Amino acid sequence: MLVTPPFIEPDWPAPSSVIARCTTRLGGCSAAPYESFNLGHHVGDVDSSVAKNCNILAAALPAGAELSWLSQVHGTAVVQAGQIGYYPSADAQWSRSEGVACAVLTADCLPVLLCSASGDVVAAAHAGWRGLLAGVLETTVSAMNTNTDELLAWLGPAIGPAAFEVGPEVREGFLAAAQPSVAPFVVACFAANPVRPDHYFCDLYALARIRLGALGVTHVFGGGFCTYSDSEQFYSYRRDRETGRMASVIMLR
Repeated sequence: MLVTPPFIEPDWPAPSSVIARCTTRLGGCSAAPYESFNLGHHVGDVDSSVAKNCNILAAALPAGAELSWLSQVHGTAVVQAGQIGYYPSADAQWSRSEGVACAVLTADCLPVLLCSASGDVVAAAHAGWRGLLAGVLETTVSAMNTNTDELLAWLGPAIGPAAFEVGPEVREGFLAAAQPSVAPFVVACFAANPVRPDHYFCDLYALARIRLGALGVTHVFGGGFCTYSDSEQFYSYRRDRETGRMASVIMLR
């Protein structure tokens, strides 16, 4: 569901104390090739344009909300939002404090937003295939320190399974890490490319659901996007290389 300004609001049964937003590439100030709602300072865009876009995002949150940004490195480190200085090196953050917005930037990688059913803790994770394989969802859920069967997760816009081609090392890595009980489901996440031997189309959404399910997180929503194929709505690094970044944000009122 779209809300005004042009953000995606997760379609999930989160409690009223939780606010979540995901930006698209629409409705901002940046010029080509970042047009128009780029929120990444590190991609070569004009700083003043990025700052204006950040202000647009902040205006869609409750007054006084503090956006907490990360320096993402495709790892598994998790920090408490707003507590570790400016742009800490991590790929996930959590918060139990009202008014602190956990944000992650993506342009093909999978953003995962989480909250408790009671509405007392939220988290945001940046889960590309490297972070997903290394365990970023596991470290994020652990840091939230709550019963996993009470957690809700939303999978935001990422490159879809018809577009995300990977080599054999990616498939082999996930299979090596899989418990026997889920190995057949992991195999099903990789479809052989009929025209490129030993290459596969990878379903990041399905892999994330498997990882979350193994943790006891079964209330999982979203996952119907493809950043690569929808150039009008989304940035895609794999498609364009020089491009902007979208933000997925979650906070407590």
